[in-house]
Amino acid sequence: MSAAATTTTTTVPRGKLREALDYLLWFYTPFKAMSASDIYELVSTNAYSGQGLYLNLGYWKTARTIDDACVAMAMLVAETAGVGPATEVVDVGFGFADQDMLWMDRLSPARITGLNITPTQVRIARERVAARGLADRIVLLEASATAMPLPDASCDRVLGVECAFHFDTREAFFREAFRVLRPGGRIVLADVIRAQPDPRPFRRRVQAFNWKFFMQKYAVPEANSDTRQDYQSKLTAAGFIRARVDSISADVYPGLHHFMKTDPSMLRRFHWLARLPYRLTLKFDWESVYSAYDYVLAVAEKPA
Repeated sequence: MSAAATTTTTTVPRGKLREALDYLLWFYTPFKAMSASDIYELVSTNAYSGQGLYLNLGYWKTARTIDDACVAMAMLVAETAGVGPATEVVDVGFGFADQDMLWMDRLSPARITGLNITPTQVRIARERVAARGLADRIVLLEASATAMPLPDASCDRVLGVECAFHFDTREAFFREAFRVLRPGGRIVLADVIRAQPDPRPFRRRVQAFNWKFFMQKYAVPEANSDTRQDYQSKLTAAGFIRARVDSISADVYPGLHHFMKTDPSMLRRFHWLARLPYRLTLKFDWESVYSAYDYVLAVAEKPA
């Protein structure tokens, strides 16, 4: 047979082609606006962590790996909230439920109700929770944090790990969280917000450009362009007391940046088209890359 007759053609499944096209349009062009649900459907199970399916940036105060840092962030939120055996928790934006299973293992709350608008995450998370035999104590709903299908005063804690910047809007979410919390209940959030404007004109313009890019690419409503002062004011306006919004950026961004520079394992878990922008950031120091963003731990209480 001729060489031409023995040549085979390798085809790429249509699903993979569509996935690559969606990444290309989302990351590299201004032509594809995506909702938060669309983004997480596309990212799917390409998790930050190697163990489990965590998608948070990690708390790096003592952690040295992304797996330890993701767990540390989840525990920071729950421990700050004072989650314990008698606590009924609402977890907004639960991802693949890694933090819910972690909290159940380590802190044994009475019940966790999770809310998430991304169908694939809800489906996979339910399967994982059921496989652990925890479906009677961790109930996962496909529902919005700004319109919770929960009764008034029905939980003790509302927690969120790196998700509230997507909510349309934070103010609407704060009102709902206040409604479903019992008197004396607490809200604790790990969240990404806008950094304080740099006094230097050029750096301030860079901040503004990067924040606008973040909003466009990661489905952040304009109304959520909050600084720490804005954030605290919105919590207070929703009825919360003792509101505190503390920056933990120094324990998030430097450790993450260093890890991505020194350990290629994290980037290898991303879709190949998603790796290039991250690799480009590694050519700069972390202060330049993250100058537009503050990472905060927000805590507030409903009056008893």
